[in-house]
Amino acid sequence: MRLFVTGGGGFLGLAIVRQLCARGDEVVTYSRTHHQSLDRLGVRQCPGDFSDYGAIKQAMTGCEAVFHVGAKTGPWGKYKDFYLSNVKGTENVVQACRELGIKNLVFTSSASVVFNGKNSEGHNESLPYPEKYRAYYPQTKAIAEKFVMAADDLSLNTVCLRPHLIWGPEDPHFLPRLFEKSKKGKLRILGRSLNEVDSTYIDNAASAHLQVLNQLLHNPVRVKGKVYFISQDAPIPIAELINKLLASGELPAVTKRLSPGIAHFAGWLLERIHVIFGLSSEPLVTVFLAQQLSTSHWYDISASKQDFGYRVEVSMEKGMELLREWVSQTSNE
Repeated sequence: MRLFVTGGGGFLGLAIVRQLCARGDEVVTYSRTHHQSLDRLGVRQCPGDFSDYGAIKQAMTGCEAVFHVGAKTGPWGKYKDFYLSNVKGTENVVQACRELGIKNLVFTSSASVVFNGKNSEGHNESLPYPEKYRAYYPQTKAIAEKFVMAADDLSLNTVCLRPHLIWGPEDPHFLPRLFEKSKKGKLRILGRSLNEVDSTYIDNAASAHLQVLNQLLHNPVRVKGKVYFISQDAPIPIAELINKLLASGELPAVTKRLSPGIAHFAGWLLERIHVIFGLSSEPLVTVFLAQQLSTSHWYDISASKQDFGYRVEVSMEKGMELLREWVSQTSNE
């Protein structure tokens, strides 16, 4: 098939593109910048901004299905930037699908769209959206997810995936920031509760996208118009997850602890300071980050297993082994 992938040069997008190319699909990607990693795969790259409808439509012409993966991520930034990329960009992709007659759309959402700052242990997709968000990323992704779900009809099959805490080799976001904070001695464990979380190895997250598209193509009624959580299906204490990731870079485990209340207040105060003084840098801690680090959040993935055959193909242990190999290789280059 000829498939369209937004954000194809990003962490998850690239993993999806690699799996598509490995099975023989023709891939067209859409990103703000040109990526050498995509050149090596021989895919066609179309540069452009998500808010540019004309560019998106032109790039999508001739494609048979769409993976809308690209988004503005992060715990801090201007609402306008998040909205233009995550909401307006999604609206443009859906509109182009309709005008070009593309029938199948897989949208990459996030488990954070239902995070309300409190413990969430084993809930399924019926979990409601929170009344208030503490970061623009989950807020705008939730708006986009609702739009994609509402867009499902007889002419367009849509499905939303919610991978949780993606990690693995070539991570350009979370892992480098974690390593940097560790080296500067700025990491703390919040509270003394276990605070169990689940996560998703990068190749498992990518495989889920291919699996759900296959279901859309052959038995759409089973998945169309629905959302699905994706994870390793193996929650562990967040301190254990962080220390496993740090160990991949031969960095010491985090042992120092901080009261969740102090972290929440520090996040609130730093956010106010950044807003008042117009600082563009990211605060050391935000309320959203403090909430994520001081609560349990893992979800029931039974629906993804039952509806489109999702399975954890790369275990936590194997994933960490592959991550250590990659970190060691890149540090020696």
